[in-house]
This record gives sequence, C-alpha cells and structure tokens, in this order.
Amino acid sequence: MIARSFVLFLLLLVLPYLYIDLKFFRQKKVWWKRVLLYLPCVAMVAYASYLAMERDFIPGNDRIFILYGFLLLLGVVVIPLWIFIICSLLGRGCSKLVRKFKSPEQLLKPAKNYGNLMGIASIPLIWLMVGWGSSLGFNKFEVNHIEYASSDIPKAFDGYKIVLFSDAHVGSYQKRNSDVLRQAIDSINAQKPDMIVFTGDLQNIQPSELYPHREVLGSLQAKDGIYSVLGNHDYASYLGCDEAVKAANDKEIISLQRQMGWTVLLNEHRTIQRDTSSFILAGMENDGDGKRFPQKGDIAKTLDGVADGKFILMLEHDPSAWRRKIIPDGRAQLTLSGHTHAMQFNILGWCPMSLTGKEFWGWYEEGRQKLFVTAGLGGLIPFRLGATGEIVVLTLRVQ
Repeated sequence: MIARSFVLFLLLLVLPYLYIDLKFFRQKKVWWKRVLLYLPCVAMVAYASYLAMERDFIPGNDRIFILYGFLLLLGVVVIPLWIFIICSLLGRGCSKLVRKFKSPEQLLKPAKNYGNLMGIASIPLIWLMVGWGSSLGFNKFEVNHIEYASSDIPKAFDGYKIVLFSDAHVGSYQKRNSDVLRQAIDSINAQKPDMIVFTGDLQNIQPSELYPHREVLGSLQAKDGIYSVLGNHDYASYLGCDEAVKAANDKEIISLQRQMGWTVLLNEHRTIQRDTSSFILAGMENDGDGKRFPQKGDIAKTLDGVADGKFILMLEHDPSAWRRKIIPDGRAQLTLSGHTHAMQFNILGWCPMSLTGKEFWGWYEEGRQKLFVTAGLGGLIPFRLGATGEIVVLTLRVQ
C-alpha cells in the first residue's frame, strides 16, 4: 500500500515540517528547537520506509496493526499539520487583502494571521474525528430499507425481499471488534430475506482471514440462497508471491465461500423461480480499470443464453463497470455494486468523492437501467466518519 505511492507519502510527511520550519523556526538561532521539530518527521519517514518494504499490499493479518499504527499517526500528527498550514495560508491571504484597505497609520501595526489561530483550534476537533472514526464510527452499521419498482418485474416477485451487503473486509475485524461482524450477520438473518447477495471484497488480501469467521458467515439464511461475486480484494493481485500461490489463493477464496453455502457467480447467471415466473440473477466478475483493479468482467458470458424480455438483476463489485459494460449491453435493468465504501467519509451529507462525478453511493439512472451502490459494511482501513457501514434491504415492487 505504502510502496505503491511512496513518493506521495514522503511529500505528505515532509512538506508540512518544511513549511513550519520556514515560517516559524528558520529565523531563530535555537538549533535544538528545530531538531525537536524534525524528530517526528524523521520517525514517520522511517516508519513509511519500513512499510514500503512490505512484500504484500498490506502486512499479513498477524501484523496488520503495524499499518494501522502508521495510519493512526497520520491522522493525529500529519493531517492536523496540513490543516494548520491550509488555515495559515488562507489567513495570510486574507491579511494581505485587508491591508489594501487600511490607512497608512494602520499599516504600521504588524498584521495578525488569524488563520494560525484557526489551525491550532482545529487540532482537537481533528483528534476527536480520528478517535470517533477509528472506534465507534467503524464499529457500527445501519440497516437501510429501499425499494425498486419496475414493470419488468414478474408479478410473482412483488414484495420480494433481497438483503444486500458488501465490502465486509473480514480481516479488519480483530478480537476487539469481531462481535460487530456477528451482529451484522444476525441483523441480516433477522430481515428474513428471500435472497441475500454480497457484492465483493470479503477479504483484505488473503483467504486465511476468513478462518475465524467461517461459522458466522456460514450462518446466513435465505429462502432462495446466498449469492456473491468477487471484488478486487478477493483476487490475489495484492500478494507479493509467485503465480502458483496466487492461483491457489484465488481458488481458496471461492472454495471457502462455497463451503459456507454461498453461490459464487463467476461471469454467470442463475434463474430464480416462483411458480411459472422467474427473473435472472447475474454475477459479473470484478471489472475495474485493468490497472489498479482487476478487469475480469465478461458481460457476454455472464448473460449468455438469457432470453429477451427477462428481468435481470446484475451483481458487479465495481460500479464503474456499469457505464463501461452494463449500460452498453443494455439488458440488465438493475445493478447492485459496492467497492467505493462511500469513501468512508461524509461530513454533513457531503463526500469528497462526489467531486469526481463518478457513481459512488446511492441510486443512479440511465434510461431504463438503474444502479445502486452501497456504502458497504467494513473496510480495509478501520475508519468510518459519517459514511456509516450499511446493510441494505431491497424490496422489489411491480410498477
């Protein structure tokens, strides 16, 4: 994780200390104060360098605390420094603007940069946000009820209840918060669903993360079964090992899900029957950008043999595939996705990911086709602020 963006992390760590040194310490001749200033910077750079030597995308489950410790330090040390610098620069700009309207007598007085005070005042707030997001914020979830209405849904499926969950990242549930996953599974079963669907990222990087949670995950129950697709983290591409080991891991994650009673859809579909009526449940493999995220989706194979006019519910981990492959194909009326986690960050209803213009959370529509993106349940990084983990109860309605 650190190795893939090591230069970016170095800049993130070093630049705030250089700015503070330049603005507040460079003119002073007390050398030991500057040494004390740079000690945390040197320690963080050494920490980042150690993590960059990690062979895998993240340390294994027995050493994951090493990464979490680094990210926590980013939140309580580095991020507050960046916020302070932004406030300081804004305050400096405002001071220069105000000085243009001052009299010559007023200009004799030194200008005050109130941005510095704002930056200092924001530090306790940032600490509170980091503390909340990495504890209570991550260890909670909501059960959200939504409906989808369409004239394409067979009448026999009016009121059909589907529970959607995604991005469990079970490797992030350690002993201290493993009960959260059990509570989530109990909440899913409490909905008494007709079907349960999981849209990928069950693990962080390796199947062994599932071992402590197999019994809990295997306790899911639904009348028409539990269906899943693979997410980008469910492939072995994040492991620094030979291809034979990667292939074995890919097979194991699929095997473990099947042992738990789940049906893994690998570019394939199933027919869900109610008397003489039916609809198609399709599952396409993860279809990302082909660079950072695996691009394995084959919609032609997924819907091969599906008769015209059928109502199709598509499961696809990465919502970007909706515009790339699902909309051009034109057959799937409803697609369910995850992947984005709603960035695990939402303040007063605003998520920075909204600036990208991409589908990241909630409902989207294009012609007769709709997409719903869930915020997911967990996350590789155990932090959620505002974008609470969710279980979605989707009820089909005949329009």
